[in-house]
Amino acid sequence: MNPNEPAQSNNSSVKPDIIFDACTIQFNEQFKLNRVSWRIASDDCWVIVGGNGAGKSALAATFLGEGEHLSGSIHNAPPIESVQAVSFEVQSKLIDQERLEDDSRILDVIDEGSTAAEILQRGDCDTTLLPALVERFGLQALLDRSFSKLSTGETRKLLLVRALASHPELLILDEPFDGLDVDTTAVLAAELAQRATSQAMLLVLNRWDEIPEFVTHIAYMSEGELQHTVATNNTKQVAELKKLLHLKTTDLAIPGPLVDVNHSHSKKLNPDDPLVQLKQAHIRYGEKTIFEHVDWRIDPGEHWQLYGPNGSGKTCLLNLITGDHPQCYNNDILVFGYQRGQGESIWDIKQHIGYVSTALQWEYRVSISLLNVIVSGFYDSIGIYQKPSSSEKAVARQWLAVLGMESRANEPFNKLSFGDQRMLLIARAMVKHPALLILDEPCLGLDDMNRSQVLAMIEMVCAGTETTVLYVNHHAQDKIAGIHRSLDLGNLQR
Repeated sequence: MNPNEPAQSNNSSVKPDIIFDACTIQFNEQFKLNRVSWRIASDDCWVIVGGNGAGKSALAATFLGEGEHLSGSIHNAPPIESVQAVSFEVQSKLIDQERLEDDSRILDVIDEGSTAAEILQRGDCDTTLLPALVERFGLQALLDRSFSKLSTGETRKLLLVRALASHPELLILDEPFDGLDVDTTAVLAAELAQRATSQAMLLVLNRWDEIPEFVTHIAYMSEGELQHTVATNNTKQVAELKKLLHLKTTDLAIPGPLVDVNHSHSKKLNPDDPLVQLKQAHIRYGEKTIFEHVDWRIDPGEHWQLYGPNGSGKTCLLNLITGDHPQCYNNDILVFGYQRGQGESIWDIKQHIGYVSTALQWEYRVSISLLNVIVSGFYDSIGIYQKPSSSEKAVARQWLAVLGMESRANEPFNKLSFGDQRMLLIARAMVKHPALLILDEPCLGLDDMNRSQVLAMIEMVCAGTETTVLYVNHHAQDKIAGIHRSLDLGNLQR
């Protein structure tokens, strides 16, 4: 496997090969792509693999003009305006743009921002192709909904449809299956397979088992370098590369809870009372009902998995529990002994909860060190606004060691890859050993090794701590051994 050996193509296409010639591209003070040499023929379909922080997404982002070009050259790359990309970064930027526009509007009425249909119209979509894709991905009922009211999976589907309908010269899909339910994953896989011979595609994937059969070449990134390129018809080299991606092993030991009088809960929980109890819970937006008639009781030590297709209301239901949904006061909810809406503060609730979600990751924009990100879990804050204690820092360093990031304690969080950020936020959620740990698709953006590590940590939490786990996940292979109870929102009558 030689990174400097051009990938060969048997097709004499009129389009010249794209060539990276010893390119070094700086992205921030902590990361750069170093001397990348790569040849992409017009009939190739590539997937980029590698660990979190290896440079997979950065390499794909060079086609969008990102990064500062320090040396080397790129030949025959498609114009930036003819490239369409779907990624967590693109999704995050669009959400930020909507927030900025909302802040800039001065109106006498409540403005819910752009609708899903308006977001699609900004994509220069083929109007003859768009309706079929909207139907195929099940977006018809969402077109009049506010973009800001869509779930993570619904937002991802919207961006996929917009990109697929725009006839790009190059389609870049960075973790396209993450956040999608099983049915939508199958629809997307079929759509990509159908386009494989006519659409230039570049995929970035963490899960080896998600690599489509039509992929012709695999690029392996490590520490900002393109270390190997392999043709998928070379079964021996593919097997060697797969083995290389799964070499890391970790001896896990979760740090114990912090014994500190300053962090003792103001209210001790009664072990005989439910942590959470919802009666006939519902979420409605105007005439649209997301779910209703949900009765759910979570007792201490009962670990749950929450199921449901994109848009079924999983995140909304979780936000009713945490108090982050405005309709929580329209529902009959008992949390940690407090009847919702009877004088409790948001901190009375959050002190007992550890939480990981994509929405939290998008909101965590402050530029603080990795160490302080974990410490912020003690305060349920985004950022640090008071001086942490030495014991808090010591526990945070123990968690950094578990993640293999102890030498990076002072690096800025906002410069990390999406997957590395995810790992830090999982540690932040676990650091105070909360009574209830809510993990809303915690493995999004994680490579195979880190995903295995996170799943092992969750199993250890279920088996060996007093924390109750509430787990949301779309992948059947990411099952947690200690979780035996489930709630499926997709099976509720709506």
